[in-house]
Order: sequence, then C-alpha cells, then structure tokens
Amino acid sequence: MTDPESLAANIAGEMSTVLVGMDELIEQLTIALLTRGHVLLEGVPGVAKTTLAHTFAQTSGLTYNRVQMTPDILPSDITGNSVYRVQTGEFNVRKGPVFANVVVADEINRATPKTQSALLEAMAEGQVSLDGETFELPDPFIVIATQNPIEMEGTFDLLEAQRDRFQQKLTVDLPDADIERDLLDRFNGSPTMGPEDISPVVPDGAIHAAREAVKDVHVEDVVLEYILDLVAASRDHPDLDHGASPRGSLALLQTSKARAAVHGRDYVTSDDVKQLAEPVLNHRFVLTVDAELSDTPPSEILSDILGSVNPPEGKMSSQAPDAAKTPDQ
Repeated sequence: MTDPESLAANIAGEMSTVLVGMDELIEQLTIALLTRGHVLLEGVPGVAKTTLAHTFAQTSGLTYNRVQMTPDILPSDITGNSVYRVQTGEFNVRKGPVFANVVVADEINRATPKTQSALLEAMAEGQVSLDGETFELPDPFIVIATQNPIEMEGTFDLLEAQRDRFQQKLTVDLPDADIERDLLDRFNGSPTMGPEDISPVVPDGAIHAAREAVKDVHVEDVVLEYILDLVAASRDHPDLDHGASPRGSLALLQTSKARAAVHGRDYVTSDDVKQLAEPVLNHRFVLTVDAELSDTPPSEILSDILGSVNPPEGKMSSQAPDAAKTPDQ
C-alpha cells in the first residue's frame, strides 16, 4: 500500500471506527500529510477537533504530542531548552513537544504572539535551534492547530502572516441529527472508545512513497492558468485589501495534485482546484474595513471569485492522461 488512493482509503476506513461524519476532514488531513502542509482546525468546543488529530496520528502510525496553549506558555515550553545537570556540571538539551510527527496546538489563539511565532517558525523551517545548536524535526511533521471561534476573551488573533503559514483552514461543524444519532448509538455500547483503540494501518515508507506519487501527478497548463486566475481575482476583489499570496498559489497547486492522487487519478482537473479553494484560500484573505463592518464572510467572497473565473473544462489537451474521464473516476 504505497499509492495515495490506497493509503487514504485505509486511513479513512480505520478512523471511521471512532469518528462519525468526518470523511471530508479526514481526506483533507491526508492531503496535508502528503504535501507537507499544516492545518488550522476551527470549531466550537466538543466537536472532536483534538480527537480527530489524535486519531489521525494513531491511524498513520505517527508519534503525537498535544500542547495546551495558554497565555503563560513560553516558546521554550514548545521547542525545548537547556537544563543544567548538577551531577555532570553541564547543560543538556531537553527537546520540547514539537519534536513529534503530529503536534496539536490546542487553542493556538490563547498563546501570546511570541509563543505563536516560535511554533510557526518550526512549521516553516522544519527545524529548531536550541542553545546555538540546530535540530531537525521529525519527518513527517505536521502541526494541527485548533481554535474556538466563540470564546474570544483573552485570545490573540493569528496575524495575517501567521495564518498564511497554514496550508489549510478547516471548519469542524456541528453534526446533523442523523450523524449525531449514529454517534450516540456507537458510544452507547463503547463509552470509552477513543484513539487508543485505533490500529496503525500505514506501513513504514508508505507515506514517503505516496508523496513521491503525488509529485508525479500531471497538471495541464490550462489548470495552472486557472489557479493563477483565481489568485489574481482575489487580489483584485473590491472587498479584499489583500488576496492570496504566492504561497497560497503553491498550496492550491500541491493540494490539488494530492486530491487527484487520493481519488485515483494521475492528472489534476479544475474540480480538484475548486474543491480545495475554500480550505486553502479563505484564511489568507484580508477583508476591507467596509467588508468587515458588513460582516461579509470570506466564503461569500470566494464564491464570487469562483463564479467570475471560467474553469478550463473542454480545453484539456491530449497530454492529460485519460482526460476524457469524469473528475473523480
């Protein structure tokens, strides 16, 4: 099992024994893992944000650490520090919780900007400097940060440059009635079931092999132009002071390739780009003052942008393998 489609299917199948109604979120996390991205999860308390991240790590066979972000937490509490050993008379480096494959920063907006920056530096560089020495972080390495959108007292909003470091922002919604009933039925018989009951289903080397397969996914020039046109439209939109950055363009390209791969295709379609546009671009938008005062949601602006840019359907050349197939065939 080294192809992205099988890897994603096995992860989703095993995680579904604990999680209900989160198939799309699981796929998005898999896409982030395959493209070395980081994810910001937003949702009200009690919707299983942390459980989602922990279960994903357990299923993937990855090491996992959780950091509860609070206003008094220091950068060294995340990255580590030097500890003086009386017995030896020397300083020894104590690595922090960031040294894990999957790091969950719970309620990241409760930490001070200085602490947020320390974590985001690790995300960007893939390494940490402690006492003048540089330490490589594990590979794979993915940060899944959570935040609560309804309790803002005592929080520090992520700055635009910090939000831009996250490949995707995913919203964990309240479940509908049918899904919540299924949840109650499942946990009625197994009330203590959790991530620890999950078995790893990803063998050694499979993630690396799947990442290599994603690199080989074909992208037509017209699809590249479509991505560029969407990003350019965000920069020119009257409700936005700042649209998506070049980092956003690259993220949309890489995630679209990964989505194609986990759906069993070796080429990208405009549908892949459309499906990834919201989680990849929305959090990068900086609204104008008028748009903020009008409570204009970024999703509405993105819908306007998607409606204003024509997708390249019907323009695919014969270079795209099996171009005549339907998007997720």
